[in-house]
Amino acid sequence: MSEGATATTRDEPPGSGQAAPAGGSHRGSLMSGPLGRNLGLVIALVILCVVGLITAGDRFADVDNLLTILRLASVIGVVSVGMTFVIIGGGIDLSVGALVALSSVWATTLATQALAEEFHWTVMVVTALLVGAGAGLVNGVVIAYGKLVAFIATLAMLAAARGLAEIIANRRTQIVQDRAFLEFFSGDVLGVPTLVIIFALVAAAGWVLLNRTTFGRHTFAVGGNAEAARLAGIRVQRHTVKLYVLSGLTCGIAAVMIMARTTTGSSTHGTLYELDAIAAVVIGGTLLLGGRGTIVGTVVGVLIFTTLSNVFTLNNLSSSAQAVAKGVIIVLAVLLQMRLANREPRTPTKAAGGTAGSTDGAPAGASGGGSAVPGAPAGARPGGAGTPPT
Repeated sequence: MSEGATATTRDEPPGSGQAAPAGGSHRGSLMSGPLGRNLGLVIALVILCVVGLITAGDRFADVDNLLTILRLASVIGVVSVGMTFVIIGGGIDLSVGALVALSSVWATTLATQALAEEFHWTVMVVTALLVGAGAGLVNGVVIAYGKLVAFIATLAMLAAARGLAEIIANRRTQIVQDRAFLEFFSGDVLGVPTLVIIFALVAAAGWVLLNRTTFGRHTFAVGGNAEAARLAGIRVQRHTVKLYVLSGLTCGIAAVMIMARTTTGSSTHGTLYELDAIAAVVIGGTLLLGGRGTIVGTVVGVLIFTTLSNVFTLNNLSSSAQAVAKGVIIVLAVLLQMRLANREPRTPTKAAGGTAGSTDGAPAGASGGGSAVPGAPAGARPGGAGTPPT
């Protein structure tokens, strides 16, 4: 099989051995698909904004407040884009917050800032990106080739990276001295903050990568059925490593953004970012079992949580109440995911070399099932549902 082999989608065109759906059922399946889920998220965000207008009035509708929401959403939003790829690929990354802290600390050490002063402030940016990507590479290798469950591997990285950040910074906050760095990232373009533009660019790049490239199709295939993906010629272990490197890279970008926003590098940066990112991804409709998800849904999920926190703050509600509300929303979102997943129709696929009973969402000619996934990372789930959104 070739490297470019990809998963077969559930929906087949009329005339391919499957009767065309009636108009009503087609509309129903459309609304239960990615378009319907994203539309529901947008409606939820609009309702939340209406609640903010009613309870906080002009304070919520003020342009400065709206820009504040976008600034706060931008950092965790970039991390969530990387998390989306990992979860769609059937994994999980609990180390993202610690990697943000480690990248920010390493990029603001005296040695790094001295190099930046001697050459250019981009030295700090490159350092943060390399640290994030390097830590992601370690995660990916341990999971894919060391056969360690992703939950345990990234939990270990969470503790190690946070501890290393504390050692490097000596538990002190490091101040960013380069004024050019701060002026560039703290500025705006036509009134839009630079941080928001970075978030938009990362989200757009993530959407293209997930929906318009072979890498994205392989991600859905690996997350939906790792064994079938391997049989289709996809190098599952190598692809898993790439997913965690991508997640680490987005952590490095987020570290640069938080350095610019707070003018510091600290081992306390990114605290609980892993929970916020997973929550936003789940709210956005990405299946925790892997194989399904959208970048658009993740972006809207980030905006929902950030707006919710802003509404709570404007109404002088405690952070404890915010945490309770987030927990309830996450549980409801997962329950809704399970309900929708059970209701989704499963159409048997016909592929060259396969049978009509081939696993739904698996690559052509592959059947799902089985307990072992040769060549896949530990914890891979064969037989999952995975089809990229159209």
